Amino acid sequence: MEKWITFGSGIFMTLVLSATMIGFGRLFQKNPPQEINSLYGYRTARSMKNRETWDFAHHYIGRLWWRIGWWMLAVSTVLHLLLLFVPWMEAGTILLMSLQMIVLILPIFPTEKALKKHFDSFGQWIS
Repeated sequence: MEKWITFGSGIFMTLVLSATMIGFGRLFQKNPPQEINSLYGYRTARSMKNRETWDFAHHYIGRLWWRIGWWMLAVSTVLHLLLLFVPWMEAGTILLMSLQMIVLILPIFPTEKALKKHFDSFGQWIS
């Protein structure tokens, strides 16, 4: 019984983390936060320079999160199902969720690189 409770909570977290990437990915692509703010959205010094950098960053990371989120959902679900057959399921679940958190954070790097490529240090488009 305890194994099924651990499995259920683990698969739930797998789905929540993937759904977060998919949901916010689509939201940021289609409807980024209207106001540049320090509470909600993709908030880095480069993305908050002006409205153009704000919208660009949200569209860019939104597209990455949308695509990566679907892959992460599929791979994580399969891996989590495989954890049913190993004696170290709890440790495997924690490792899987930790890897998902890393995957959630990694798109920051290409987003910042794209911002640097397309905008100067004042937030103006580079021709």
